[in-house]
Amino acid sequence: MEIQVRDARLTDIDRVTGLLGRADAQWTPARVDEAADVLRQMIYLPNATVMVALEGRMLVAAAVLAIRPSVAAGGLIGTVDLVAVEPGDELDDVLQALLRDLIRTARNKGCVALESELPADSDALLRWESAGFTTAGALVRCPLVRAAAPTC
Repeated sequence: MEIQVRDARLTDIDRVTGLLGRADAQWTPARVDEAADVLRQMIYLPNATVMVALEGRMLVAAAVLAIRPSVAAGGLIGTVDLVAVEPGDELDDVLQALLRDLIRTARNKGCVALESELPADSDALLRWESAGFTTAGALVRCPLVRAAAPTC
């Protein structure tokens, strides 16, 4: 089945927070409730994008892109603040589709780079690297400079 990635809607937030609770044990019920409130606000912020990936009608992944200015980087930096993928499925295509749309969205919003925390395991790191990210200390980073051919 084809993966569709789109901006989250207010009606998606309950499914996103349910996914958080399943995707990572660090998301206790109290943290999930707090996250729901923040995600609802982020949907309306111009410097943030909440994205979801759907397989058919099932929400299988979510991500948050936050944008901040950086004088040192020479423009806006996109930060992947959150990535949650449904556990127990072979979802390499889902993560790749989500990363592709995060890169496209960050580039369209004028970011010069997109970065995220270093993935926890080597398999996840390989997936990020195949999308065009490189390791930069405790981060993975993808340059998005429009003047040159993009690397991802």
